[in-house]
Amino acid sequence: MSAAASSGAKDQVARLLTLVPFLHAHGQVRVDDAAAALGIEPEQLLSDLKVLLMCGLPGGYPDDLIDVDLDALEGPEADGVIRVSNADYLARPLRLTPTEATAIIVALRALRSGATDETREVVDRALSKLEAAAAGGVTPPQIDPGDDSVDAERARLAARLQDAADRGVQVAITYFVPSRDDESERVVDPRGLVTAHGFTYLDAWCHSAEAPRLFRLDRIRSAEVTDQPVVTSAEGPRDLADGLFTQADETTLVTLRLERDARWIVEYYPVEEVRSRRGGVLEVDLRIADERWLQRLLLRLAPHARVISPPEYDEMFTSAVRDTLRLYR
Repeated sequence: MSAAASSGAKDQVARLLTLVPFLHAHGQVRVDDAAAALGIEPEQLLSDLKVLLMCGLPGGYPDDLIDVDLDALEGPEADGVIRVSNADYLARPLRLTPTEATAIIVALRALRSGATDETREVVDRALSKLEAAAAGGVTPPQIDPGDDSVDAERARLAARLQDAADRGVQVAITYFVPSRDDESERVVDPRGLVTAHGFTYLDAWCHSAEAPRLFRLDRIRSAEVTDQPVVTSAEGPRDLADGLFTQADETTLVTLRLERDARWIVEYYPVEEVRSRRGGVLEVDLRIADERWLQRLLLRLAPHARVISPPEYDEMFTSAVRDTLRLYR
């Protein structure tokens, strides 16, 4: 897997959404025939089928997940025929309960608040259809969490920060850090605003960290534009087209060893490279910006994951496990 792993995951989701109804409509079909019909390589189809094994209804119990007969696809007795079971519910039209529909509507409206104009058009169309369907033919409920006032305030903040970047003056901000549940006071040299994954960021040199940083606008509690000129070299904002974590000076490249029960993170988080090892084990390279995030992830994955490099991260995790176990004594 290349550095374009995040886009590869998106492509795989699109393939799975096509693959499932195809298999349901055709029943048992040979791998080569299915790959040709779907326009992909047989090896890619086999990889997608292995991911399909982890998909299904909420709960994650064996009876909830789709079952793919891998023995028929791999091994000396394989006949190359795809057999999928425990997926009959896919033939039934989706019916949302009022609670489920309301949760999706609220989530879409929250997404809308940080989206670009183009994305908002898509979200608005989805909201219109979903609200009408959830209303059952009566006047759709208008669920409004107050986006307009938040949007206006954030737009004014963005304009002030961009103006400070254009004039080359420093900004004093109060910034909320979710990983520490803490607010910090910082002085930054603004470089400009950038957008990625539906969020707007201030790209700036942070004098507290003594390094360039990205600050999400919805986490900036306050911002005071000063008259002090910036003291770092004038640079434009970074291009985030390839993702947030492409800057080597802000992130650490970590290699993890993942057993079968931990392989799901490859599809959930953007990774740099994946290497297969014996026994279904994967070696995964990913970039992290906060070692505490990695520690929490490893505690969730234990005992099915460990750090290969850097070695000090493995020592840090081992120490955290000992401290955690000590609490239960």
